[in-house]
Amino acid sequence: MESAHYFSAQPAGPFTRKPLTVELAGETRRLQTSSGIFSPDGIDKGTAVLLADVPAPSPQGNLLDIGCGWGPIALSMALRAPHSQVYAVDVNERCVALTNENAGLLGLNNVTASLPDDVDPGLRFDTIWSNPPIRIGKDELHSLLLLWLPRLAPGGSAWLVVQKNLGSDSLQRWLGAELDSSFTVTRESTSKSFRILRVRKASR
Repeated sequence: MESAHYFSAQPAGPFTRKPLTVELAGETRRLQTSSGIFSPDGIDKGTAVLLADVPAPSPQGNLLDIGCGWGPIALSMALRAPHSQVYAVDVNERCVALTNENAGLLGLNNVTASLPDDVDPGLRFDTIWSNPPIRIGKDELHSLLLLWLPRLAPGGSAWLVVQKNLGSDSLQRWLGAELDSSFTVTRESTSKSFRILRVRKASR
């Protein structure tokens, strides 16, 4: 299954766009998807739990989606916080293209999807939402989270959805130990075998 290699920069197989109809931010949206990406046929269960259970993102400032796929999280943030600037990152070039194209289909001019290295390292984020790519392996996952979570702005929060049987509790403990004392890590909720973890950066 090509989508099993969604964390490749350039997935095998042709980049053939196909229509996708989903509900985002309470309305039906007609978008595009392709093979070779994460959850190409719709919103996966973890992402659905995240979108249903977390509070609204910061209404302004910089927002971030780590591992954007075809864009469901980034697009939802942009729809719910139209005065914010949403950044979406993915190592998969196909995902970056689709997220930007889907933002265009929805008339959203506050979404910028890019490869991780193309984001200004000086940016700080008021809200981070992510269904992190657990299956890339523990070491790579840890590196990914330690790249982005320290970029929370003071008073900002990151919300991560992680399946219980894929190590959500151990990840919570690890984050609590690795991040400095200005961060707190809590389990906010459990739904359908998924945990929602919250990482908060203290206000100045």
